[in-house]
Amino acid sequence: MQPLNLTIEDKNQLKLERLQTTLNRAYKNVPFHRNRFIESSLLPENILSLQDIEKLPFMDRSHLGIHYPYGLFAVPLRDIVRIHTASGTGTNPSISGYTKADLMIWQKLVSRSLEASGVTSMDILQINLPPGLANWGRDYKDGAENIGASVIPNSPLSLAKTLMVLRDYKTTTLVTTLAFAEQLMEYMFESERNPNEFNLKRIVLVGEPVGREQIQNLEEHLHVDVWLNYGLSEIPGPAIAFECLHHFGMHINDDHILAEIIDPVTREAVVSGQAGELVLTTLSARAFPLIRFRTGDMARFINQPCQCGSALTSMEWLKERVDNMMIISGVKISPEQVKIYLNHALGVNEPKCVLEKIRYGGTEILAIALVIDDSLFSDEIKNLEKLMINTSEKLEELVGVPVKITLTEKR
Repeated sequence: MQPLNLTIEDKNQLKLERLQTTLNRAYKNVPFHRNRFIESSLLPENILSLQDIEKLPFMDRSHLGIHYPYGLFAVPLRDIVRIHTASGTGTNPSISGYTKADLMIWQKLVSRSLEASGVTSMDILQINLPPGLANWGRDYKDGAENIGASVIPNSPLSLAKTLMVLRDYKTTTLVTTLAFAEQLMEYMFESERNPNEFNLKRIVLVGEPVGREQIQNLEEHLHVDVWLNYGLSEIPGPAIAFECLHHFGMHINDDHILAEIIDPVTREAVVSGQAGELVLTTLSARAFPLIRFRTGDMARFINQPCQCGSALTSMEWLKERVDNMMIISGVKISPEQVKIYLNHALGVNEPKCVLEKIRYGGTEILAIALVIDDSLFSDEIKNLEKLMINTSEKLEELVGVPVKITLTEKR
């Protein structure tokens, strides 16, 4: 891992060398990437600067589903030591793989993000993430252990049990989503627990952009500092960008990940400082290189230097999205994928339904209001109820968040 005190010039040279290595590996080992080079009348050696990457075509989540499961891997399966699955956007999930070297690099990047939040070997870190972000839980565990911190690994706990563990185990750092942090805060006050009873110093929020007002609400009520981390399940985890002590935007780990911001309509680069879609290219991933991956997230580069003196590029993560992905408890969910599954599970062509995010039972869930028509009607109400329960359970497994299906009359 290169130190954070690289000059911008040295960092850019390192990025270019890693980019060229990545492009050569992808061209040599991944037919998808090689064919796209050929279609663009390019060879890897034609990429002579970081700006030259604009000559290459974009990737998006649909490509991951099309080449499911291993079509985008750049190393033999014998070199893969971990495989992660994300829900994707179509009928197939998204699969990413890691070599041992990939995991070591990612562990250090997560450690870097945690250290920027003030985590040290003296801290006790507790992780509470939904099933759809379970892989991130392992990454944060590994990153914290690399620092020497004590870790309470991710596990499904009720609000009451989480609060008990926070108090009794003297947790100092909580890694979670905004939804769970807010629910924990509400439950704490409903239970008349004073924040001064706890050792909690900081909360690291992942999964979605968070407004300043929401952050201040958590900080004031829980007596903690709140830090944001940005990540993607596709490339390849939670610590792509992070806040430092000064909270002046988020530092991108751009010595390992090349970031661009484009106009989502024209697909051209925007003027630095303007808002656009975040596009990412892996620079050091051996198993699963992604080249110009369109994230769907909106962001803007921050041109002013941060007071911490880091050479890492800074960005502001914006709440708007380019696509219609829903974010529930930090998990991105494709409405199209949900409807495809409902078509299959119910045996109905394009069932009429409304999808929304709601609070239910102390957490955020995906609520589906399914319109009953002749194609769904059953004289045996029990059979219909059983079908809805089975469909909800399978859909929960697919998207990684709780699902509640209710039946409604024709609209």
